[in-house]
Amino acid sequence: MSDHENCDSCGVSSCGARDRKPQENDEQFQARQRLERNLCQIDNKILVMSGKGGVGKSTTALNLALALAKEGKAVGLLDVDLHGPSLPTMLGMADQRPHATEEGIIPLEFQGLRVMSIGFLLEQSDQAMIMRGPMKHGAIQQFLADVVWGPLDVLVIDCPPGTGDEPLSAAQLLGRGADTVIVTTPQDVALVDVEKSISFSRQLNINILGIIENMAGFVCPHCEEVTDLFGRGGGEKLADKTQVPFLGRIPLDPRMVVAGDSGKPFILDHPDTEAAKALQHVAQTAIEKMENAA
Repeated sequence: MSDHENCDSCGVSSCGARDRKPQENDEQFQARQRLERNLCQIDNKILVMSGKGGVGKSTTALNLALALAKEGKAVGLLDVDLHGPSLPTMLGMADQRPHATEEGIIPLEFQGLRVMSIGFLLEQSDQAMIMRGPMKHGAIQQFLADVVWGPLDVLVIDCPPGTGDEPLSAAQLLGRGADTVIVTTPQDVALVDVEKSISFSRQLNINILGIIENMAGFVCPHCEEVTDLFGRGGGEKLADKTQVPFLGRIPLDPRMVVAGDSGKPFILDHPDTEAAKALQHVAQTAIEKMENAA
């Protein structure tokens, strides 16, 4: 993990955070330094994206983060879905709140995972977040700059569907050191929209770590037989078409739905299932790709 603690002690003379930019006031300069100081301590940043809703992206992001932690990595998980944050419910932590110190906001912890979501800051879980673009950018900047993430091997960022304000702000704030993981389901109607996330990544010069094909076959909880409800191979076909790495298939297990609703993440509650093993394999593949790129 990176060992840079603050901008004053950093020995990298070329770091852009050391000097004030033209037209930058004191507040803007200090905010940028806080952001750079935090990001400097995080070795890898993964934006989990999908051009389409309903593909199980948040479930995949959460279980991927936990799978990375099971591989011995120090992992943070940031939910930037500002209008529909689901992490608090999926972790069973909807009633917990982070606290602030002089250093910043201390993220909550779950099984060693450092987590933050705007859902932890709402007075009521059904409270609507009414925000325009600039407010969203400011909120995401605060999550990255003012949360005390500390040294991390990986920060997983769960983005809302599409290529709008939230993933754009996160990508711009993270800079070129970020990667994207694209989540899709096998059927063509999903692939058409998901391909836009690949285009998004390329237009912003973000490295694409790979594609995950989620809901790739239904696993019967009684006999373990797999039925391809949504077809098969669409994610791998898209990876071949776009020349993007294919990270693996995650089968659809009904226990995953129950796990998300009950606040007991699937990969921890059902570690011996085919879906959990597939998630762990995806995490191992992602680690190999990040280490090879370092």
